[in-house]
Amino acid sequence: MIEFRNITLDDRELVHGFMLDSGRRNCELSFANLCSWGQLYGTQLAVSRGFLLLRMNVAGEMLYVMPVGEGDVKEVLQELIATAASGGARFRMVGVCAGMRAKIEEAFPSRFSFSEDRDFFDYIYLRTDLATLSGKKYQPKRNHVNRFKRQFPGYEYQELTPALVPECLLMEEEWCRSNGCDEMPGLADERRALTFALRHMDALGLKGGVLRVDGRIVAFTYGAPVNRDTWDVCVEKADTSVDGAYAMINYEYANRIDGSYMYVNREEDLGLEGLRKAKLSYQPAFLLEKYVAELCHD
Repeated sequence: MIEFRNITLDDRELVHGFMLDSGRRNCELSFANLCSWGQLYGTQLAVSRGFLLLRMNVAGEMLYVMPVGEGDVKEVLQELIATAASGGARFRMVGVCAGMRAKIEEAFPSRFSFSEDRDFFDYIYLRTDLATLSGKKYQPKRNHVNRFKRQFPGYEYQELTPALVPECLLMEEEWCRSNGCDEMPGLADERRALTFALRHMDALGLKGGVLRVDGRIVAFTYGAPVNRDTWDVCVEKADTSVDGAYAMINYEYANRIDGSYMYVNREEDLGLEGLRKAKLSYQPAFLLEKYVAELCHD
């Protein structure tokens, strides 16, 4: 039996110790997301046999994450399966990518079924593409950025600091009123996670920025590392009444992500048509495919 405990802000070094040198690029595995969304999902962690183990409660069901680490994955998965069974629950893992799927199938031939989870595929971009917007395929995006610069020549980009959090939360409150957060559980959940993240940005290791027009914050964004080559953009919010604000905050922030990161993960589209169209329009280098892996009954 594996003893899990709730994740806390003090677990950053522990999680990074496993994640930063891993090949995992899943947005849900960044410490910032694990901790801020953990308040909603009761995210728990444990360490066993050289692996970091994670699980969360989603709509009353305990879901597990493919172990992160080096060693005999079969042994640690057997432990997880036994732990789930002891609670009378079926064993399901989410966010399983192609390489992980291969390891599961090798360790447990024909024991798991896999279902594609397209709404939760991550959009992965080359950092240099987002920072330069060079080439014919990015001409429409360059047009948005250049139009914004012409329309708002006095705009200002600032690094996000704790002192700016109250202003960001006020802008987000307006955004929520315009987008009906109270009527949409998903947006309400995001708001809770976002508020927690902003209020604990230093402990979470967040880096972000704000965009001002006429002195007013019209967009903000923040992110954190997933591993040593992938930066995750956790949140990006903009006042849609300010034409080009989304394109501009995206461009400015990409230019400030440390050059050691090759990739930028802009997370999932959640099956939302408009969001999918917007993310595809930035020409991702690839989509990080994810599956739900479920242990078949004997």
